[in-house]
Amino acid sequence: MARRPLPRILQRGSASITRSREIARTAADNATDVLHPLITVTRGLRLLAGAGRQKWAATPRERRGHVLFLVAACVLVVALIPYGPLLALISVMGAAAWRGRERTPRRTGPDEAETARLRALYEALVPHFSVADDPGPLFSHGGDWEKAFGTSYAFDGNGRLTRLQVNYPAYFTDGDPASRARVEQVLHAKSGRGREYHFAWDEEGNHVLMTVLGALPTTIAAQRFVTAPGETVLGFTDADAVQRTVPVQDGDTTRDASPVVWRTGARSTEPHLLVSGHPGSGTTTLMRSLALQALQHGDVLVVEGGGTGEYGFLSGRDGVLAVECGLAGALATLEWAAHETERRLIAANRARQAGHPEPEDIKRPLWILLDRPSALGHLAAADGRQDPQELLQVPLRHGRAAGVTVVVAEQSDCLDGLTETVRTHTRARAVLGPATREEVESFLGAQPHTTPTADVPPGRGYTRLGTGPVLRLQVPATPDPYDDATSEAHRQAVLDLLPGAPTAVEQAAPRADAGAAPVHTDQLVAAPAAAEG
Repeated sequence: MARRPLPRILQRGSASITRSREIARTAADNATDVLHPLITVTRGLRLLAGAGRQKWAATPRERRGHVLFLVAACVLVVALIPYGPLLALISVMGAAAWRGRERTPRRTGPDEAETARLRALYEALVPHFSVADDPGPLFSHGGDWEKAFGTSYAFDGNGRLTRLQVNYPAYFTDGDPASRARVEQVLHAKSGRGREYHFAWDEEGNHVLMTVLGALPTTIAAQRFVTAPGETVLGFTDADAVQRTVPVQDGDTTRDASPVVWRTGARSTEPHLLVSGHPGSGTTTLMRSLALQALQHGDVLVVEGGGTGEYGFLSGRDGVLAVECGLAGALATLEWAAHETERRLIAANRARQAGHPEPEDIKRPLWILLDRPSALGHLAAADGRQDPQELLQVPLRHGRAAGVTVVVAEQSDCLDGLTETVRTHTRARAVLGPATREEVESFLGAQPHTTPTADVPPGRGYTRLGTGPVLRLQVPATPDPYDDATSEAHRQAVLDLLPGAPTAVEQAAPRADAGAAPVHTDQLVAAPAAAEG
């Protein structure tokens, strides 16, 4: 059968058809642009009418008559006032145009990359949150991650998680620290390393909330903090970790910061502090910060076992009783501190028995700052002398009643050289520098709720006061003002906090031995015996 030929219009008019389609499409686009205001107003009127119908349907029947009367009154008023109908029409058209405008659609869920990250995290948690005999497992390979995560997640601009709430089955052993640590390790590894994460476990609700913590400020320098007598600022922490803020000078601005306040004195439950850290972690910075704050209301004794001269700027200042670097001077100074503690206890006891208030000479707090006692212990053992730590037994045991506070700083690799008395009576502790969760738990007695990072600035670490929670800590910048590497701003900030300048007599006082005790220390050592007699 012969094939019939195509019509002429289909053989030779394809170009005309294509051209006609382009003309029609262009005309439609132009008409849409021209009629866009009318389309917008029409869409708005439709939406307003729909909203009116819903409002009318929601109005109770007994109130519809009042509504109709109110509407009729408004229409009558508009009709009677000059240009009322025209103004009403303009108002309705403006409301319709605003209601019918095109809005940018909001993203209601994660994109493909974020969904892939959530799915990978879900699959990684399956071995920890599932058992073989669970009839309806919440976590299973190839399961639905939305049931476990829901919508409680957030991403940053780089597509990494910043917040995630994980719902887990009730049979998970969330009371076991080891089980928690394994889950936190998986969440940390899959969400991105190099950041610090906080984990809040809700055992009643069977979920854990992971949030990314911002870096603590390192620009807060040494300054006078708004504290009461007996309160000392160790550093600053997260805003939601404490219930108190203090105004601080941060560069050229003043803002509120969340401090870690350590309370000392007769009412303190943790009267003594132990600080640990690697070289360069900021332990000496914390000691200098405590010394400057203590001089505001008390007296300070400084014993430096390292012999690096980090506390030389305190020599001869008002309230600084001694700054010792050698073994002989350290032993003499600590022996006087032990006698002074006994003298204060005896004087307070006699005053209470006689019904008199405590003498004024025992009300001023006394601070004993001992940096690196293990170095002095090695020197004492080699010379056949008494370990300086043994002289701390009386201040540590009875310091709270006598107004004596002891602060000991030691390097992390020398903690075994601390005596049992020092370990037992220093219940307020701080660890600075890079440390693992196991090291933090071994020193503070509890695991932190965050993931420690390997790269931290000086003065950054964790602290725990007694049986309280483990808090992140950033020590205020308190460098040695006599160090050439110290900036002029930090140098002036430290010098402004020093109470008085050393006199010419103190600067020119001869010393037979660099490690011997200063002249006024010998007089202080003899004072307790005279007072007791």
